[in-house]
Amino acid sequence: MTQLKKGSKKLLNAWAFYDWANSVYTLTIASSIFPIFYSALFMSEVKKVTAFGFEFKSTALITFVTAFTFLVVAFTSPILSGIADYVGNKKNFMKFFCYLGGTGCIGLYWFSLEHIHISLLFYFMGLMGYWGSLVFYNSYLPDIAFPEQQDKVSAKGFSMGYIGSVLLLILNLAMVMKPEFFGFDMSIAPDILTNGTESEIALAMDAAKDSASFKAMKVAFITVGIWWIVFSQYTFYILPKGTSSGHKVTTSVVFNGFRELKIVWKELTGNLRLKRYLLAFFVFSMAVQTIMLVAVYFGEEEIAWADSDEKTMGLIISILIIQLVAVVGAMLTSRASAKFGNIQTLIVVNFIWMALCFYAYFMITPTDFYIAAASVGFVMGGIQSLARSTYSKFLPETNDTTSYFSFFDVAEKIGIVIGMVIFATIDQISGSMRNAILFLFVFFLIGIVLLFRVPRNA
Repeated sequence: MTQLKKGSKKLLNAWAFYDWANSVYTLTIASSIFPIFYSALFMSEVKKVTAFGFEFKSTALITFVTAFTFLVVAFTSPILSGIADYVGNKKNFMKFFCYLGGTGCIGLYWFSLEHIHISLLFYFMGLMGYWGSLVFYNSYLPDIAFPEQQDKVSAKGFSMGYIGSVLLLILNLAMVMKPEFFGFDMSIAPDILTNGTESEIALAMDAAKDSASFKAMKVAFITVGIWWIVFSQYTFYILPKGTSSGHKVTTSVVFNGFRELKIVWKELTGNLRLKRYLLAFFVFSMAVQTIMLVAVYFGEEEIAWADSDEKTMGLIISILIIQLVAVVGAMLTSRASAKFGNIQTLIVVNFIWMALCFYAYFMITPTDFYIAAASVGFVMGGIQSLARSTYSKFLPETNDTTSYFSFFDVAEKIGIVIGMVIFATIDQISGSMRNAILFLFVFFLIGIVLLFRVPRNA
């Protein structure tokens, strides 16, 4: 088709539509149904699994794998960014990671403890595909939108992603909670139905529903992969191939991103305020991102749910609460920063996170978890939006903002790796996620101390 002009409405809508396509991954796979499914694989009280020649606590294993994936993302992002900026035809790279991620989601249908290594490979593919495609997706923004359009179209993509992901999650939730409505087999053995006692029949019916719900979760993974791949086609059809001038991939291009990061690192030595803020961000973001990634696993394992139905419904409702409250939290935090200043507001938000770590250690009931979810949502939206905007405000006068934000993103990903590894190690050694979540208090405390050391003026 004829290439659309930069800034055209159709082109901007097509770009934003990829958020509709890929956001289902973060909500269904990363945040809600997969963690519930993964935990359901372990029926015994001692949740152990053997993988890579070692015996792991179930939650520690998935946390280690997630950390490894983010480590790969952290080291490949500069390479991918360099290729996206220089070589062009970024659409093919974006397609590759989209299909990699979508295939990984579909592959989760066959996730099992008997084939744990290939199962974890599918999990890795989904996570890698999502973050890999975002590198190229984000790099399209200055190509298709003028500066005055970028904030609006970026917000539109976020909104479309939220709507699309929630719609699919509601469908998946209906499948899991009412599997009989979607044709999943809930029959029980005829001999139990005929000769069993009332209690035996009730137990058999509960077991049949649990089995059907489990199958529904597996089908939900397929719907995510198909949704992601199918809806991305409109974006791929409309977006231009890239802004290449005929350059090809060379060794120099591949490692150009790392050279840019090195230049930024050297420039930081002469900018005390930005350097100290980035160090503080690295520390407190390490804890924030870890909590966000393990929240559902924590809720599944440590909260005393009445039954599996309440657990499934409760955990997914908690995720929706977090997302809804995060929007309000971001708005209120923005207003607070305008009145009191960014650093002062971040210090207060970090104190709230510290309190939440203590609160989480003592949580027992579903109500406790709902309160925590609302609180996490409030400070999650605030700290994420304010952390990035504060970094942007502290940047020196430069035309090379891409390199500075690439450095920011790599710092964030490495922080996630360190936080997840520490969390998984404590979980593995102590046998309790409560001990691991309590330890994150230390990171917020250090983050607060470092924020106090950030100069108020450049």
